[in-house]
Amino acid sequence: MARRLGVGDAVLIGLGSMVGAGVFAVWTPATQAAGSGVLIGLFLAAIVAYCNAASSAQLAAVYPVSGGTYVYGRERLGEWWGFAAGWCFVIGKTASCAAMALTFATYVTDTSWLRRLVALAAVVALAAVNYRGVTRTARLTRILVLCTLAVLTLVLVVVFTTGPQQHPDLSRTSAYGVLQSAGLLFFAFAGYARIATMGEEVREPAKTIPRAITIALTVAIGLYLVVALALLRSGDPASTAAPPAPRRHGAGAG
Repeated sequence: MARRLGVGDAVLIGLGSMVGAGVFAVWTPATQAAGSGVLIGLFLAAIVAYCNAASSAQLAAVYPVSGGTYVYGRERLGEWWGFAAGWCFVIGKTASCAAMALTFATYVTDTSWLRRLVALAAVVALAAVNYRGVTRTARLTRILVLCTLAVLTLVLVVVFTTGPQQHPDLSRTSAYGVLQSAGLLFFAFAGYARIATMGEEVREPAKTIPRAITIALTVAIGLYLVVALALLRSGDPASTAAPPAPRRHGAGAG
């Protein structure tokens, strides 16, 4: 493969893999589970994600080739462990793609059968872009990430300047609910694993991949923290995040 991507491209691809899951899907079940304790859940998820990301970055520096989890498992534990790790990665990412496609479709239409068609069309369109090469994937990801961040910035500014200010009420938070939210929010950080699979597509992978993983994860943590604070400020987190499209609802409420 051609090594065409730099740190910036790798960071944007990682953010593009994380931001969709974190902002547009996970907050509804996470806030319903933990209520005002969602900040604690985010803190726990961020710690686990950082440890996982640091391990992936170190492995990527030692084995700077494509394959990610498959390569690491094979080289460190043996052929069968690598085979199992690779299949787990593929199955997990397939499920993630399906979840994100349905999330996108939920924001587009409320009709059940049409939602599935929109989700399928989104998968086909993105697969076609990926098929044409990683540079085109990076360009599209750059556009999508910048548009998402611009919209989120506008919504967050509206919430912080016009929404009612609330103080977190941890009395209604249970330990089980916090752990549930932490597990759900960890899914929002899973995109950094996409960077680790780009060992043969980035320049100086031993340096680029660890740096890109660290930057992308740091930006994601900061963004999720601001979103969580906006949810708490806008009112009761459980009720605010209840609709299928929580950010659309939050923008209207603001």
